[in-house]
Amino acid sequence: MSERFLVTGAFGCIGAWTVKRLIDEGLPVWTYDLPGNPHRMRLIMDEETLARVNFVNGDITDPNLFEKTVVDNGITHIIHLAALQVPFVRADPILGARVNVVGTTIVFETAKQHAQQVQGLTYASSTGVYGSADEYPPGPLAHNAPLKPPTLYGVYKQANEGTAQIYWKEYGLSSIGLRPYVVYGPGRDQGWTSTPTKAMVAAVVGRKYHINFSGSIVFQFANDAAAVFIRAARTPSEGAAVYNLGGTTATMAEVVAAIEASVPTSAGQITFEPTALPGPSGIDSSALETTLGQIHWTPLAEGVRQTIDCFQAAVSANKLDVEKILA
Repeated sequence: MSERFLVTGAFGCIGAWTVKRLIDEGLPVWTYDLPGNPHRMRLIMDEETLARVNFVNGDITDPNLFEKTVVDNGITHIIHLAALQVPFVRADPILGARVNVVGTTIVFETAKQHAQQVQGLTYASSTGVYGSADEYPPGPLAHNAPLKPPTLYGVYKQANEGTAQIYWKEYGLSSIGLRPYVVYGPGRDQGWTSTPTKAMVAAVVGRKYHINFSGSIVFQFANDAAAVFIRAARTPSEGAAVYNLGGTTATMAEVVAAIEASVPTSAGQITFEPTALPGPSGIDSSALETTLGQIHWTPLAEGVRQTIDCFQAAVSANKLDVEKILA
């Protein structure tokens, strides 16, 4: 059976890059999202490429429509990224639970019911399942470190990891979960950790910007993260393993320096909060590479440069809603 991918949450940042990479391979791709404007895809795809995407308007909490989408389109691989991020879960915890927990359960139940058809399933967890750095021993955090989520968002992601385990133990449904940390790049304009990317937008348009956290953090270029999700969906597995997503460990000062190197006129205009992000300062992704093989991560300076190049082109083409992003 040829590959036919379904990407939930494709209107988000990692989702948009995932769709682009699959379309660039010449594969049939379906998206599953609430009705909306795929503006993040338009940042990184031209209209001709975008026309090859099969868009399905659907609510991830609707089990019947989701199952119909999988069956009717012969979906063989599911990349489940749909979720509400920390601020939105905090604002409406009940809706957050429906989308993040019930929605994920619907994805697993559908894959179980059609296990002969669905060959690969990967989903996004988060390093939000971990506690603060001082709750763990020094050094990079292993993928099997104790889970101590400090937010409801993290609790819901922990629940999804448990759901994956039960679907493996009781039904033999294999899956791979991945835990991104701070994703950056074109399209990253929402969520608690989106402010480094928003600072890049501000630099392009000549505005001051204050990033809301600092510390030593693991950064993941969105295009690279998408590539890992695709590879995980294609990797035969036995079980319900969850892995830390690797990347580039850097301080916020290094991020600002990379922005200033790409946009020299922004020097002194980008600042950051001295408070460190409440999470691990380093991540051990060796277990993931043991499963998937060696993973390429774009160096931070290069990822920042590519992001700024994209934003500069988008501003020139009037394809970037700067006011909305920086509001």
